[in-house]
Amino acid sequence: MVAPIRHELRRERARAPREARHRGAGGAENFSSTFTALGTLGYDGAQVSASILDLSSGLVLCAIDDRIVLPTASVGKVLLLIEVSARLTAREFSGYGILDKSPHDAVTDSGLWQHLQAPSLPVADLGALVGATSDNLATNVLLRQVGLDAVRMRTESLGLARTALLDLVRESRGPDDAPQLSVGSSAELSWLFGALYRGQVVDQVTSRRVMGWLSLNTDLSMVASAFGLDPLSHRVPDHGIQLVNKTGTDVGVRSEVGILKGPRTAVSYAVTIQFRDDSLARRLRALDAMRTVGLDLLEYVN
Repeated sequence: MVAPIRHELRRERARAPREARHRGAGGAENFSSTFTALGTLGYDGAQVSASILDLSSGLVLCAIDDRIVLPTASVGKVLLLIEVSARLTAREFSGYGILDKSPHDAVTDSGLWQHLQAPSLPVADLGALVGATSDNLATNVLLRQVGLDAVRMRTESLGLARTALLDLVRESRGPDDAPQLSVGSSAELSWLFGALYRGQVVDQVTSRRVMGWLSLNTDLSMVASAFGLDPLSHRVPDHGIQLVNKTGTDVGVRSEVGILKGPRTAVSYAVTIQFRDDSLARRLRALDAMRTVGLDLLEYVN
């Protein structure tokens, strides 16, 4: 009877909420606002996942269902940028190499290239467009160049088992298509951004190039809405705060992963919320919860 009891105790510990650690005023540690905000959404039927790591100490500051796999929308484009950057480092093709857009690549929603007259752009510029505006057309052209299988192999080589770019960007998804553009676990995504920050993804040159593209991101509508940064210009520290992030948006999905560096320390974070997007009020509650996470992060790094 001892073994079944031991297994049951392990299951109970796994199900129990983890204590958050957050150094605040007076040395007290608390991420209670994050737990309350995300927990409230969870009680309302949403699926929430969050992971926050202190990059100086390696301490797990927050872990909420951080190993479950949820849709992450455009966050998976980071995996494509890693593969493109690795090939540039290996000189398999040039950053100045010109790629043409085709009717098969065309897709609307996010991005600028669909609104530009230029029929062709260099590889490095397409990486910048994906980093800055999550450009769907640039994503599909780059995917056509490197191949989805190569992105999957690169992802697996990084040790990511619960995170993947599943498909190209599509106007609509049929029964024969992958149900999501990408999926991921917040534990893996926060680790990945920490590794990029330390220059450990493939090598320093590859990691820094990806971080440079992502530093152009103009979407500060989720967690990063709490940081008070200029969406169009935040590549250098502003009031001691520096951000590199990637967001993902789909119907009923809001996801963000990033690095926040402050005067005291730096953190990597990943937050994903999958919710019933049947009213503006529900959507705004999800965004408010993500902003609450951002406020906790901002306090921690200062």
